[in-house]
Amino acid sequence: MASKKMADGGLPVIARFEVRHRNYLAPDGSISRPLPAFASDATLLVALYRAMVLMRIFDRKAVALQRTGRLGTYAVSLGQEAVSVGTASAMRAEDVLLPSYRDNGALIWRGVGLEEILLFWGGDERGNHFSGPLQDFPFCVPVGSQAPHAAGAAYAFKLRREPRVAVCMFGDGATSKGDVYEAMNFAGVHKLPVVFVATNNQWAISVPLRLQTAAETLAQKAIAAGFIGEQVDGNDVVAMRAAAEEAIAAARDGQGPRFIEAVTYRLGDHTTADDAARYRPAEDVQAHWKEEPIARLRTFLVGQKMWSKAEEEQLATECHERIEAAVERYLTTEPRRPETMFDHLYGKLPKAYVAQRRELAGEDDV
Repeated sequence: MASKKMADGGLPVIARFEVRHRNYLAPDGSISRPLPAFASDATLLVALYRAMVLMRIFDRKAVALQRTGRLGTYAVSLGQEAVSVGTASAMRAEDVLLPSYRDNGALIWRGVGLEEILLFWGGDERGNHFSGPLQDFPFCVPVGSQAPHAAGAAYAFKLRREPRVAVCMFGDGATSKGDVYEAMNFAGVHKLPVVFVATNNQWAISVPLRLQTAAETLAQKAIAAGFIGEQVDGNDVVAMRAAAEEAIAAARDGQGPRFIEAVTYRLGDHTTADDAARYRPAEDVQAHWKEEPIARLRTFLVGQKMWSKAEEEQLATECHERIEAAVERYLTTEPRRPETMFDHLYGKLPKAYVAQRRELAGEDDV
């Protein structure tokens, strides 16, 4: 004890912090701690399950489209479906979602059409004029740049005294960007109604988490910004829904921002332009398949007599039919003319771009 006092100079401790970890369903589908009240609602749990299955089958089809030259580069959510679905399910329609490029599940839950997602990844901006809440932000491909936008939206909600919450989703790599910390710092200072959800899938493209940060958790990064950070089992959709529900409710109630670190694993490549086998061993990926969210929830539902083999087969049929119909609509959509790329850049198009637009449209220069 005396040596410890000498080591720290006998200085008093003025603050202590902690990060808690939340999970309810173990990888084998068993219950690890008392479930939240909503987990007794079979209709809700089945809806969460159906949404995750749809997302996985849709991803598979999108990759097939990309491989055959009918879609651009695409980012799959394989293994991460519980994060986006669980988070979005806790939001109200009037809240605002600011997604990354890997959060298709959240958009679909909020009403975005499958063909609209395909349009976007096919290079057609009409995909961003989607069927979901139009106040939601479009996919954000630059890493972390949506975080300042989220803080700005939340600041507007506070100024207008609107009971709305901005929910900003990004990957673990984004927490190494200044954009994210600056947004968190601003949100903490002003006690803004915003929830930051970091999907910790262990990899920022080919960079493992250990080479991104020396922090023991990503959740603790919220502490420096003055608000609560919680780590959640991102493969447990019940835990994700519960954590998002509590965080969004607190933000809506004027308690300021919250941060959720969803610990999961990216089972697929970073995008269709990546080959993850070049930088991570196959046995590591195989080990994480035992933790994936869909099988986990399905095992729980079956054990609780909430789901059956017949329902599983029917769901697969419904998903395939819905996806194929969306693909047909996407493929038969008349392409936009090249000059329309200028149509949503400015309120009034600068003169230099006016000339370029006319050239692309084949119009005479006036």
